[in-house]
Amino acid sequence: MNSKEEFTVQMKRKVAEIEEILKEYLPKPEGYQKVIMEAMEYSLMAGGKRLRPMLMRETSRLFGDETEALCPFMAALEMIHTYSLVHDDLPAMDNDEYRRGRKTTHIVYGEDMGILAGDALLNYAFETVAAALTRNEGDWRIVRAFSVLAQKAGIYGMIGGQVVDVESEKTGQTIDRNRLDFIYRLKTGALIEASLMIGAILAGADEVSVARMQEAGAKLGLAFQIQD
Repeated sequence: MNSKEEFTVQMKRKVAEIEEILKEYLPKPEGYQKVIMEAMEYSLMAGGKRLRPMLMRETSRLFGDETEALCPFMAALEMIHTYSLVHDDLPAMDNDEYRRGRKTTHIVYGEDMGILAGDALLNYAFETVAAALTRNEGDWRIVRAFSVLAQKAGIYGMIGGQVVDVESEKTGQTIDRNRLDFIYRLKTGALIEASLMIGAILAGADEVSVARMQEAGAKLGLAFQIQD
């Protein structure tokens, strides 16, 4: 087996491991509202590279041992990434009917449930990490990681980048280099930064190392967006 084949095998194994973690943290479809749990699972388990949770785990291993809180944060980050894709596919945004070779969530469950499925994934992501915080009360690493996750997913992170992107398309104005870098840094890079930072934080890395991981994540996000 050559190095490329070995890399492919390892990647498939790591993705399979992450998908088992995602299944573990998904809510069980039950109750009058079970359709939303089904839509959440349909969206989250639609495939993909699982890049963000994979980077989080590998960064944690780089700085130390995996902690109990790592898996819930991996699941939460992928839930947040998935909710952003579900909302991106909606008619008011990109109006896509297919993603990764199968019908998008709003096509299968309706536009109303598509909106609610995205909302549910975002909220459940924070329920998941809040539960980890409760189980490990007093662990400053989880508090710090929680803060990073919230900021990188919000108006100073992914949502902020999406807002500028949408507004730029709406006005039809020419996007200069600074604005384009801003969009890429936040829209794509923010969650990649979060994955590296949280992996380092949960492993007990110092603030200098966390800052370096943030810088690395920003550059990786930009490279990813250019390639995309």
